[in-house]
Amino acid sequence: QVQLVESGGGLVQAGGSLRLSCAAAGSILSINDMGWYREVPGKQRELVAVIASSGSTNYAASVKGRFNISRDNAKNTVYLQMNSLKPEDTGVYYCKAHLYSTGSWGQRQYWGQGTQVTVSS
Repeated sequence: QVQLVESGGGLVQAGGSLRLSCAAAGSILSINDMGWYREVPGKQRELVAVIASSGSTNYAASVKGRFNISRDNAKNTVYLQMNSLKPEDTGVYYCKAHLYSTGSWGQRQYWGQGTQVTVSS
């Protein structure tokens, strides 16, 4: 059984910073890409940032230069440092990982439970 556990969301004023964490737990063999997605009411869940096992990264245009994604492979954890936050960054942030675990055939996709980020103007 694999779980992604997120933390670090909250309420912050515009211009402030937050750091999200997502730890993968369970019988994990290896993790490929890990990423963060954002969901707001009435819209589809969208990619915010993703990081490959190699360390290469990709960002949504709206967060480039403000957000930084990183990972600690020894801890099976991915981070999202969010700076210069704007009200439009508000949403529920979900962590996603593609990984191999014992007891499962092939790579599988897992989602975290989501963490609320609210940026006030």
